[in-house]
Amino acid sequence: MRKALVEPKRPRVIEAWPKPETECSPHPADQHVGRQIATVRVQSDVSQAELARSIGISFKQLQKYKSARNQVSASMLYEIAKSLGVPVSRSFEGLPGNDETNRGASPLPVDDRIDFVARAEGRRLIEGFQRRTSRRSIGLESRR
Repeated sequence: MRKALVEPKRPRVIEAWPKPETECSPHPADQHVGRQIATVRVQSDVSQAELARSIGISFKQLQKYKSARNQVSASMLYEIAKSLGVPVSRSFEGLPGNDETNRGASPLPVDDRIDFVARAEGRRLIEGFQRRTSRRSIGLESRR
């Protein structure tokens, strides 16, 4: 009998090298596109769930695009822009080095407020503020 058949097989240990930091970090262009999608969505008053449904992806997948954990393909970027009623080029406005940007438009600021407004608690706060403001404007709220 062969010796290889008699000896128990030892599990193989595979060593993996850690990925360099640059491979793990999202590309700045992907981060910019994700922020632009979130900005246009909020400006269009479309919820994340509505946008995800309209383009046929999950809510979680849309969040991954926004945070640049997943890259947005050209076809998906087209579907998102079509659903929001904006040109695809809107996703690249303000991106440093973009030729269109260099023709006079200033880059859009990176702002934590956009992320807050894009989340559910931010939208609830805005809706509450709008209700309060509209009630006050028609005189339904008592003055203190």
